[in-house]
Amino acid sequence: MTRAFVIAGLVLALMPFLVSRLAIAEPVAIKIGYLGRAEKKATISLLDVPPNDDGVAGARLALDDNNTTGKFLNQRFSLEDARIRQGDDAVAIVSQLADRGISYFITDLPADTLLKVADAGRARGLIFFNAGATDDRLREEDCRTNVIHVAPTRSMLADGLAQYLVVKRWPRWLLVVGSHHADKLYADALRRAAARFGARIVQERVFEDTGGARRTDSGLAQIQRQIPLFLQGAPDYDVLVAADESEVFASYLPYRTREPRPVAGSAGLIPKSWDAAHDQWGANQLQNRFVQTFSRRMTARDGEAWTAARMIGEAASRVRSGDPKAMLEYIKSPDFALAGFKGQKLTLRDWNLQLRQPILLADGRTIASVSPQEGFLHQFSELDTLGYDRPETKCRLK
Repeated sequence: MTRAFVIAGLVLALMPFLVSRLAIAEPVAIKIGYLGRAEKKATISLLDVPPNDDGVAGARLALDDNNTTGKFLNQRFSLEDARIRQGDDAVAIVSQLADRGISYFITDLPADTLLKVADAGRARGLIFFNAGATDDRLREEDCRTNVIHVAPTRSMLADGLAQYLVVKRWPRWLLVVGSHHADKLYADALRRAAARFGARIVQERVFEDTGGARRTDSGLAQIQRQIPLFLQGAPDYDVLVAADESEVFASYLPYRTREPRPVAGSAGLIPKSWDAAHDQWGANQLQNRFVQTFSRRMTARDGEAWTAARMIGEAASRVRSGDPKAMLEYIKSPDFALAGFKGQKLTLRDWNLQLRQPILLADGRTIASVSPQEGFLHQFSELDTLGYDRPETKCRLK
């Protein structure tokens, strides 16, 4: 009886130690939400129709990397995919996910929707990684302290393209702009880039969206006649630059122009954050892993979501914690850097929380070049020649 009492006493004495060891063995759960658009973007080419898992597939691939490292750091990453339709209450959806312990959100949302969920989630300490919206205003007058911007801005894309066209000595641009709001915003960025790097827009023309189906024999014949007529009488130019984010006309421009001229912008030579043809600086191994996992090629949206998820994983491994406040402080600090398979480390601009990154110039088959171009210098980082620099910013982070 005495021996039994002794054993029982030892068990009770060791119980706190055993419980603490079990607690340590339980991995730190880092839950991520992916907020994507339910509706697919309309495209001219069938080859450009976004896959159903566009974006979220990149995030899932990154989670494999995060969890590989997490095994050694007692961290476990998980991802929940939530698609938002037009008319849905995005704030309510984010609140429900937050109630389930999700503090990090990778988003592919329109600018206004992103601002709504970011403002609503600030009190709960939620952090949003913008992997879709290219609007400059999100990093400028509408910047938020809890929104990290992984997707490049329109100004970064336009600057990357402009640098290359200037290097090629194609300074005279014929700018063709779509009639939708997003097209006009991209055109604004292209005008700014032309003025910034010494190009000249010789003329602007607006391509009105009149609707109608063009994936027909009669539709293609109509385009064959319409494009040369539309460009008739244009002053001499080196390159036709298209601003057509709405996918109405730009893909019809190559090989249909009246004069033999290259096309750039929304078709032809396109500035991107990522492209399926990118294979430099170790990118080929990432591309191969993606194809093996998802049986398709990696899109720009996949690349941005992959980068966002890796930023979360990198921060968690460095601070050895899943605490959102500690991780956000580290990402904003000068110590943060991410290897992104783009030739140099990716870092964050502390004045507007935009990720610095090279811009790929893709022609649909290969990467023609990568900006910033050689010779465009900067006192801090050549990557800051792309987009709004510190002296130009309107962002006031609070």
